[in-house]
Amino acid sequence: MSQALTLTSLPLFPLSTVLFPGGALQLRVFEVRYLDMVRKCRAAGAPFGVVALVGGSEVRRAGAPAEQLHEVGTLATIEQLDSPQPGLITLRCQGMQRFRITGKSRLPHGLWVADVQQLPPDMPVPVPQDLQHAAAALTQALASLRERGELPQPATHEAEQLHDCGWVANRWCELLPLPLALRQQLMALDNPLMRLELVSDVLERTGIAR
Repeated sequence: MSQALTLTSLPLFPLSTVLFPGGALQLRVFEVRYLDMVRKCRAAGAPFGVVALVGGSEVRRAGAPAEQLHEVGTLATIEQLDSPQPGLITLRCQGMQRFRITGKSRLPHGLWVADVQQLPPDMPVPVPQDLQHAAAALTQALASLRERGELPQPATHEAEQLHDCGWVANRWCELLPLPLALRQQLMALDNPLMRLELVSDVLERTGIAR
């Protein structure tokens, strides 16, 4: 077994959301601590880490408690960067590999950096027969969102991904109105089949898929 890849001094972007591998993330960046960071990441073609907040807020305020971060996050690569006005950057990012924080510190201007160990990607696991309803309902949900112009057209390999437990579970986790703590717990699960089983339970309880 190959040794897990480690990254040092990875810049972190704490958010009140969870980024899943393969997911899309839109950001409006205006804090000084992040403006320089995203420009440097874009210029170097380097990722930054997205981590969900346990406590604290996304925007730094005087006298506010420091951010508390979950230990498992997701690497984000910048696909598009625009600066519509001075002091504002808009980003479109893609979720890549998950990681676990092994050590972190906050720089004087407020940016968090961390040493992280990358977690292995989900093993490909075909969606079993008893969970096919989740994949079928996702196909319908994605088609409906695209008809309303809320999602881009599918990638050429999406039809194959709809047969994969991890991908189906991750997309449902993004679409369902789940509490942040549950969303984080599902993202951090190493077993994609178990993740989809838990998502399927939510779909059945809410009547979305049976």
